[in-house]
Order: sequence, then C-alpha cells, then structure tokens
Amino acid sequence: MMNIGVIFAGGVGSRMHSRDLPKQFLKIHDKPIIIHTLSHFENCADIDAVVVVCVKEWIDFLNSLIEKHHLKKIRAVVEGGKTGQLSIYNGLCAAKEIAKEEPSIVLIHDGVRPLINPQLLSQNIQNVKQFGSSITGAIVKETIVEIDDNGGVVLVPDRAHSRVAKAPQSFWLKDILDAHQKALSENIHDFIDSCTIMKHYGYSLHMTDGPYENIKITTPDDFYTMRAILQVKEDAQIYGLE
Repeated sequence: MMNIGVIFAGGVGSRMHSRDLPKQFLKIHDKPIIIHTLSHFENCADIDAVVVVCVKEWIDFLNSLIEKHHLKKIRAVVEGGKTGQLSIYNGLCAAKEIAKEEPSIVLIHDGVRPLINPQLLSQNIQNVKQFGSSITGAIVKETIVEIDDNGGVVLVPDRAHSRVAKAPQSFWLKDILDAHQKALSENIHDFIDSCTIMKHYGYSLHMTDGPYENIKITTPDDFYTMRAILQVKEDAQIYGLE
C-alpha cells in the first residue's frame, strides 16, 4: 500500500500582484512557499511519494528547487490543465502510474497552503483507512450563513457543527479517480475542489479537524499572516515555549 501526496502548484498568483514569480515561489524565511509545503510531506514518515502539478512554464524552475532542497520523495512533476479540476486529474493519473496496481491513498493539497504539519498528514491517512475519506477542516469562530442570489439568508447552520473545508483532502486513489472520470464523461471540468466532486457523485465524506492557521496564501494579507505565524513558531522554539 502507498500513501501519495498530490500537490497542486499550478496558479500564477494574479491576486498576489507579484511582478515576476507565481505566488508559490515567493520566499518567506528565505524559502519558497512551495518548499515549505513540500517539506511537510518529505518529513512525514507515512508519505511514500509525492506528485506536484505545476504550470508548464515553471516546471524546470520547480525541479531546480526540488534538487536544491534535497526533496527525495517527489516522484513526478506534471503539467497542469486548463482548470483546477483537470490539473488535479493530471496529478492523480501520475499517482496511479507510481502506485501501479497497489491500493493507495492520495492526499490532495494546495502548494500555497504551507501551515500544516506531518501529524495532520498522518491523521488524514488514518481517517481514510477508517472512514474512506478525510477532508481537513477548521472549526469556525464566527457564525456562517447561507444566502440566496439576492442576498437573503436561507440557512444559519449551528456553529458547533460548522466547519471550513481546507486541505489536504484525502481519499482512496481508486475512488477519487472514479469520480474524476465520471465528471469527464459528463463533460464537467470545473468542480471547485475534491470534496465537492466526491459529494456530487455520492461518496460519504469524513471531516478531520486541522489547525486553524492552515490558510491558503492567495493575497498579500495571507502572505504577511503566514510570515507572522512562522515568526511566532520560531520565537516559541527559541524561548522554550513549545
């Protein structure tokens, strides 16, 4: 059995307003965001292999970073597709080639979501084994409301039973591939994320609570938030607070 990370690093960072680099290659603490993310998978004993999906023009640059930072578990860097769904499908197909016929779990994760840890990855794997899936979430700190197209409130869920869906989102490889192939057969290419496509095709989903700070680095505000969180963690180590 194999546990394979499928990391999506295909964006170009238009909301980050960086002139030259896609957001996943911006540096924090002298290390690109994507390397922060990949290092957690590298350092997790339960992860056997990693596939990275990257925008075509930056694959060579990413490969140079992988070599520079001595990341040994990355088995493939593949080109992204026209949509996020198609990019993840490319990554899943690469994972299938690595796993061959071996039953495998895939952990689908955003390259710009670096504030995770190896323990969260291991918990995802265990929950897939127990429940069939694992959607990393975060407990909400404010009330969530669902609205209609005119701004009217149609639902106010109980906060205690509400979560924000984050990543990794983890499944048996055969199940998530089956869902993607059904979507392609129906000419659907724009599911927003993996839990959405799995729910659409009738799979049951299990939520795994993760760290609240597990943010996706999309805007300049996110970038500075991550930098502050890493500084706090570093200070805690220096001053013996952990």
